[in-house]
Amino acid sequence: MWRDLTGYAIFAFCTYFVLLCAFYIFFDITAKGLPVLMDKGTDFLTKSPETLVVFKDEADEIVQMPMSEYSVFRKDNPAAVIRDEHTHSYSAGGIMGPLVGTALLVIVCMLVALTTGVATAIFLNEYARKGRFLNLVRLAIMNLAGVPSIVFGLFGLGVFCLWPWLPVLTYEPSESAVLVFAVPFTDGWLSFQGWGTSILAGGFTLAIMVLPVIITACEEALKAVPMGFREAAMALGATKWQAIRTAVLPYAKPGIMTASILGVTRVAGETAPIMFTAALAHKGALPWQEAKGSGLFWLSDFLTQSVQALPYHIYTVSARIPQSEYTEPMQSGSVFVFMLLVMIFAGLSIYLRGRYRKNLKW
Repeated sequence: MWRDLTGYAIFAFCTYFVLLCAFYIFFDITAKGLPVLMDKGTDFLTKSPETLVVFKDEADEIVQMPMSEYSVFRKDNPAAVIRDEHTHSYSAGGIMGPLVGTALLVIVCMLVALTTGVATAIFLNEYARKGRFLNLVRLAIMNLAGVPSIVFGLFGLGVFCLWPWLPVLTYEPSESAVLVFAVPFTDGWLSFQGWGTSILAGGFTLAIMVLPVIITACEEALKAVPMGFREAAMALGATKWQAIRTAVLPYAKPGIMTASILGVTRVAGETAPIMFTAALAHKGALPWQEAKGSGLFWLSDFLTQSVQALPYHIYTVSARIPQSEYTEPMQSGSVFVFMLLVMIFAGLSIYLRGRYRKNLKW
């Protein structure tokens, strides 16, 4: 009896200790970040980061202004008394740019990763012949899941940013392009010059990083569908693909949806891969504001723009600039918003999984 009670006490202690740690982290982030969001309101979500200027006026009172407002103030008040002026990078404005950049990277990543991951899972579970080669493939996928994220970042830098044999549509080919073709009926060119630091490079790097998670989760979802569903469909004259499409994928959809949303929560928080391939600490304009051309040329230029990203922004304001009381609001507010996004995606995954499972009748 005492062994059971001891085991119960140890398990309960570990469980409640983890819950206590999680509660403390959530409470601390909320206590520091929620007041920032309430104070700045929608401006925090609709403005991009700016440099904060802090100075003392003629009454010896401390004044804080974003750089854009400070420039106008100096122009309109050339005789104003300004003393003890100093600046704090990325500590004013909001997080509009990082939010948009994170969303674009996640969209590109999931389009690539879901398409490739689900197709790979279907092949491995439904078509591939069982044997040593298949076991080696699964082992390689498991090993890929354990590779540090910074390695994926270096891989993306070498392949998607620096390798020149990746094509783009452009009106002004780079001098370093290895091959250029004129596009008929346009003034543009198909230029093999690489993607550089861009949304495409970052999205593809994140897709490769999250592929093992999606492949494994989708394959497990497919395995959970009884074999009788496939046999019944094929007995009625369905082809292999028709049986998979009509009798397997609908019942595996809850697992696939869960895998995709959990993949989003993982890639949205990665810093090392995008630091090498896509993100900038500061960017004045949003990607669509700098894209040139029209049609496919505009889309190509848009996807080859560099962006800000929320994880990299948090890293920048927390570790790459001098810390002070003026940088803390931006840090706390950014972390709080990011935590909310992760919690929303996690809750959405639980909701969708439950909803689809209720609608399925086995």
